[in-house]
Amino acid sequence: MKKTTLILTALSLCAGTVLANHHEETVNIYTYDSFTSDWGAGPKVKQAFEQQFPLCKVNYVPFESGGTLFNRVRLEGHKTKADIVLGLDNFVLDEAKKSHLFDANNVDLSKLSLPNQWTDNTFLPYDFGTYAFVYDKNKVKNPPKSLKELVEREDLRVIYQDPRTSSVGRGLLVWMNTVYSADQVAQAWQQLAKHTVTVGKGWSDTYGAFLKGEADVVLSYTTSPLYHQLFENKENYAATTFAEGNVMQVELAARIAEHKNQCADHFMDFLVTPEAQKQIVTANVMFPVIQAPVEPHFDALKENVLKQSFLNTSNVSPEMLRSWIHQWQTTLTK
Repeated sequence: MKKTTLILTALSLCAGTVLANHHEETVNIYTYDSFTSDWGAGPKVKQAFEQQFPLCKVNYVPFESGGTLFNRVRLEGHKTKADIVLGLDNFVLDEAKKSHLFDANNVDLSKLSLPNQWTDNTFLPYDFGTYAFVYDKNKVKNPPKSLKELVEREDLRVIYQDPRTSSVGRGLLVWMNTVYSADQVAQAWQQLAKHTVTVGKGWSDTYGAFLKGEADVVLSYTTSPLYHQLFENKENYAATTFAEGNVMQVELAARIAEHKNQCADHFMDFLVTPEAQKQIVTANVMFPVIQAPVEPHFDALKENVLKQSFLNTSNVSPEMLRSWIHQWQTTLTK
């Protein structure tokens, strides 16, 4: 009898320990608002993740843009409530590394498939794209064939995003300074300004303005026409292919250092599963980052884009970006 009691007591203690170690855990994820919107990837990724990991609960904290998001995290420092930051990109990678706010993840990088091999185990790609100007084929019969032609074509009304607040706008900043030499780029910005309708804070409002007919071309991604084709059955939108080559953006997620959160580790790994990738690429309208098939239309377009040439932007430093932004501001206020 004593033996039975001892056994039951031991089992009870073990069960208590198991329950104590399996409590709900919240993952706080700082990201941009288009990811968390009703039509964004965030809600579906959250639902699929929580079904797979019932004791993990995702809490998104949205910001109006990737630039605002990164500035907020740097301001909060190690006191940030974020466990994961989702919405960085390759153009802030050096600055993000220097912040020492992020820690390595345990994701198997051999699953990745990008134009260039990815070896960084702190910043995890979850989608990528190439910048392009999108236009309506019914309205623009002779689209520009190069960035220089776009800059010089005053018959084209242009909308793009502010490089201080938008990662897409920052992409154009890099593109311009890669194509034009240091002594030419200021004049190129002035030329472009003559037929720029507006410079918006973020992608959502600028693309919306374009769809309302306020401009002939808008800075976006090569994948944008695919959204209209798949979800609206519209074949009239197209993306430019420029002779100088494409500029690539890789969107990244990273774990905050010193935040011991097992669910955050699970979420990082989940981001590069076919299930999550399908939700991300179809909602973000970007390319998948894994080798496995994700969605036939996006997989096919990715294969075609990978055959095109890419401009080398690997040497772009935070100091260069700050200098270019200052020059852009100075040029536009003259």
